[in-house]
Amino acid sequence: MKKLFLSLTALALTTALFAQKKADELAKFATETIDQGKLKQNFPEEVKFIVTNISKEPLIIEQANPTCGCTIGDYTKTPIAPGQTGFVSAKFNAAGLGHFEKHLTVKFAGADDIKNIVITGDVLPAEEYDKWKAGGGTNPAIVTAPAPVAPTTAAPAAAPVNGNPAKAKAKAKTKTTAAVKPATAVKS
Repeated sequence: MKKLFLSLTALALTTALFAQKKADELAKFATETIDQGKLKQNFPEEVKFIVTNISKEPLIIEQANPTCGCTIGDYTKTPIAPGQTGFVSAKFNAAGLGHFEKHLTVKFAGADDIKNIVITGDVLPAEEYDKWKAGGGTNPAIVTAPAPVAPTTAAPAAAPVNGNPAKAKAKAKTKTTAAVKPATAVKS
């Protein structure tokens, strides 16, 4: 009985010692899906996913791979210090018409799982795209800022604004949220 107990204890300690973390414990993407909106056929556009190291040790992106041959990816190849940001970029070739959803996989050193990120959009024929653009069409803003970090302390109680506690609560809420700076896709 003692041998069985000691064996199980040793197995549990060994498993705990070699257990790896999940990707979500090491890194946080500002967004995991980027909608490129409407693209002109055969005019690829690049997007950048911003990733923040939320661990206490340097973060290394081991691999960032597309799941098909129509996206080209690049990524930060140097270690990302705690609290700092890196990137994973992707470019869809926009050869085929219609809606697309392309997945990329990201593997972090020290994580036993793979993180999936996605680019989506709609490819239009050149003439249709030009009409849409001439009509004032704009694509959604693409988030490239670091992921917002939740405040570590509670927000102070807000005084009523013009006697309205709901406005005070909304005003206090805007003071404690992190701003995310929108940007547009990088054109090639």
